[in-house]
Amino acid sequence: MRVIRITRTTTAMARAAAMSEALFRLMSWLSPAYPVGAYAFSHGLEYAVDAGLVRDRDGARDWIGTVMSVGNGYADLVFVGAACDIDAGRPTAPGELRGLNELALAFQGTAELRLESTAQGRAFASVTADAWPCAATAALAQLARDEIVHAVAVGAVARSHGIGRTATLTAYAHAYAANLVSAAVRLIPLGQTDGQRITAELMPVCLAAVERAAATPVDEVSSSTPMVDLASMKHEVQYTRLFRS
Repeated sequence: MRVIRITRTTTAMARAAAMSEALFRLMSWLSPAYPVGAYAFSHGLEYAVDAGLVRDRDGARDWIGTVMSVGNGYADLVFVGAACDIDAGRPTAPGELRGLNELALAFQGTAELRLESTAQGRAFASVTADAWPCAATAALAQLARDEIVHAVAVGAVARSHGIGRTATLTAYAHAYAANLVSAAVRLIPLGQTDGQRITAELMPVCLAAVERAAATPVDEVSSSTPMVDLASMKHEVQYTRLFRS
């Protein structure tokens, strides 16, 4: 009996250690400190603020919530989930990733939104290949360097490191929304407390998007935020800019 108890305890400890390692990796990859340049992009929010479309905390929350529920934030979650389903160790993985990446590229509605996704994707793939190499980083290296979609790269790497699909989707949703909240704090401007209030209010929106995206086949992915696309187009010719999108 004692041997059985020790075995069970050891197994539980090993499982807890693996979960801690997975959490550490996710927090590292999706931290603002990870050098992908996420801070440089506002997803059209800079123009929306400049044009008076977003003026306060409630407006910022609604704008970001829409992005996460029916916009590129939601679509990216579908692509993260689809990439999580690709085993980078299979010989067919590079082709599968290429096809998924091409679809994800097609969902970037404007030149600036494409830049936002691919600049971060390129940086993520490069840094991760050096710091956290795996079969997925090798497969991603076979894609065109300037066309790697961030969501696809994150999902593929997470799967390759054995990180759960739901955890990856949740962490990605939080990072996506948090970056836009940070942009809103700087642009409107808002205080840091208001920024955290927005983040707290967005939690059910993000978790609902994660649940829906997890159940959505990639061939049914959708995005419906024309005002975000228009704001991105206007931002491209905006007279003064702090952000790249």
